[in-house]
Amino acid sequence: MTVIPQTAPLETALQQAFAHHRAGRLSEAERLYRGILQAHPDHPGITNNLGLVLKDQGRLEEAAATFGRLLALKSDDALAHCNLGNVFRLQGRLDQAAACYRRAIALQPDMALAHKNLGTVLCESDHLAEGFASFKRHAELAYGKPTSPTLDQNPIPPHKTQHDREQQEYLNGGNAAPAGQGGTPAFHLEDGCRVPGHAVNPDASLGDIATRWRTSKPQIAVIDNLLTEEALARLRRFCWGSTIWRTVYRDGYLGAMPEHGFACPLLAQIADELRSTYPAILGRHPLLQFWGFKYDSRLSGIAIHADFAAVNVNFWITPDEANLDPESGGLVVWDVPAPIGWDFKKYNDDVPAAREFLARNGAKPTTIPHRANRAVIFDSDLFHETDRIAFKDGYVNRRINITMLYGRREAVVKENGSP
Repeated sequence: MTVIPQTAPLETALQQAFAHHRAGRLSEAERLYRGILQAHPDHPGITNNLGLVLKDQGRLEEAAATFGRLLALKSDDALAHCNLGNVFRLQGRLDQAAACYRRAIALQPDMALAHKNLGTVLCESDHLAEGFASFKRHAELAYGKPTSPTLDQNPIPPHKTQHDREQQEYLNGGNAAPAGQGGTPAFHLEDGCRVPGHAVNPDASLGDIATRWRTSKPQIAVIDNLLTEEALARLRRFCWGSTIWRTVYRDGYLGAMPEHGFACPLLAQIADELRSTYPAILGRHPLLQFWGFKYDSRLSGIAIHADFAAVNVNFWITPDEANLDPESGGLVVWDVPAPIGWDFKKYNDDVPAAREFLARNGAKPTTIPHRANRAVIFDSDLFHETDRIAFKDGYVNRRINITMLYGRREAVVKENGSP
């Protein structure tokens, strides 16, 4: 172990450790952090960073112990409580993680990160309404101030600028923004409250869908008329009017994530009712992730990828009259699952490897055309991509799909064997 002499400048040692940490040289960063702590054993910042390095190396018990030591020194450190919660979440100790995030929020009520992380563990614990409320609070804190960042990418790409201009006109009742008020509209969440009664239509063919799900290879179920008319109309208004489209993708689409405010009570109602309406498919799986994507038809959609979950629920809400080609605009799903050994990055980013793998295994695609209020439920291991999209110009004609991921892939693999 390297010991940093007490006479050595602390700032220099810190800079070296931070540089290794930022570059991903975790072992070297750990060595330097431990050396600094030999000379400064009660340094809270270095103790915190050591805990982060241990977490990033997957040494979760050691990371938890390190954050515990930090909290013994400084019990009112909100960030340390949040970081300990992150370790507990990775260990599957969701109740303890939630308790840590709640403590962080009690100490620092405007700590946006703690609200976001609390939302995640509450959803994983099947407390969807409370989890969605935490995501909303994160969005209010992160984006609801005049100095808040407008999106997750800089500089702003042209297709994002075009979208924001169209949304500003929509919010102004079809009128262009006044001079000097262009750009991203001010933070706003449209009404997205629950609807009375059902949001998801009760399905008369439940038995048939469950049988097809159990026996079909690949596992794909297409469900039309997914939402009730009131739920569909309210969800459209929420997606059109809310300034939640903050993640920009180079292929031309925009993402709305829970922490951006894509977490209204109506979405929680839909997520809950999907599980109760289709128990044979979703009933035992928690909701792990969800998002919305909005597209520019002049550009491309999502490239071929797979999702790291058990079951993928994807549904479309854009009116059918917006689609210029009723035989396309939906989803292409292949019948061969991704290799179990691939990690999340390879699942999502290595398009050549995915296509080579599918070709080598003789995979066959199934194309599901876009229909308003149509859901495609499928095994998240299956590779899929956006079909060719050709939608009319105009803000409300932009293609919008909503994705909800249920269950852990590794749990299904453990139960059923490798795919």
